[in-house]
Amino acid sequence: MKTIGMIASVLVAGLLVVNTAVATEKNGAKKAVAYKVDAAKSVVKWHAKKVTGEHFGTIGLATGALNVDGTKISGGSFEIDMTSIKCTDLTDAGYNAKLVGHLKSEDFFSVEKNPKATFVITKVDGKGANVNITGDLTIKGIKNSVTFPATVTADAKGVTANAKIVLDRAKWDIRYGSKTFFPNIGDKMINDDFEIDLALTAAK
Repeated sequence: MKTIGMIASVLVAGLLVVNTAVATEKNGAKKAVAYKVDAAKSVVKWHAKKVTGEHFGTIGLATGALNVDGTKISGGSFEIDMTSIKCTDLTDAGYNAKLVGHLKSEDFFSVEKNPKATFVITKVDGKGANVNITGDLTIKGIKNSVTFPATVTADAKGVTANAKIVLDRAKWDIRYGSKTFFPNIGDKMINDDFEIDLALTAAK
């Protein structure tokens, strides 16, 4: 009888430990909450330079989500609609359409074959609103890790994130007018670096 009593006591103790562990897990740190990016309220601008001038434009987000742990971003991913590339500085409709068509062509972003680009956050460093975000950016099927500073604010209502990102297009094999691939190109050169100005709005 004593043996049976001891076994019962051990089983009860074991159940208590398991239940305590489960309760601790449930009542412990809050899990990250996914906030859906509002594509209509978010803005992605691009800025590219060449020897003889520069161009500005926008590009749309297809989908996106930011994972928020308390008031801090812990992850997220986005799909960028490459078919939505627009130029905003050229007022001549014909010239504008020609430039946008060229950007969508095989010379640049090969949009017909690659209609979406993606970005997946892999790491967030920093405290407060100012952080450094690292993630995998895939353009034309080529993935590269990029890191950039961002300003992020999060509360119960939603998330806003702003960042200026400088990208080297040569890393994604975008060769047209690139001095990296054509060192003797002269004044036909288009800068390899181009800028993305990002303003995101997300809500639960």
